[in-house]
Amino acid sequence: MNVLPIFGSANVYWHLPILIVVVSLVYSATRFDRWANILHEAGRWGLRMVTFLCGIALAEYLLTFFI
Repeated sequence: MNVLPIFGSANVYWHLPILIVVVSLVYSATRFDRWANILHEAGRWGLRMVTFLCGIALAEYLLTFFI
């Protein structure tokens, strides 16, 4: 049984929110010990990553009009 086509048909952007949450939590947990601090820092890092990725997407979208 070949399960590769099942995973190959999924859009990679569906995994992006999960990846942002996991990376933010792991990064914050390496810096802080208390859950309140971890969640606060994870929220800040998640917002930074989303802003950065949206900025890159906007820049690439605008570049499509000039190239």
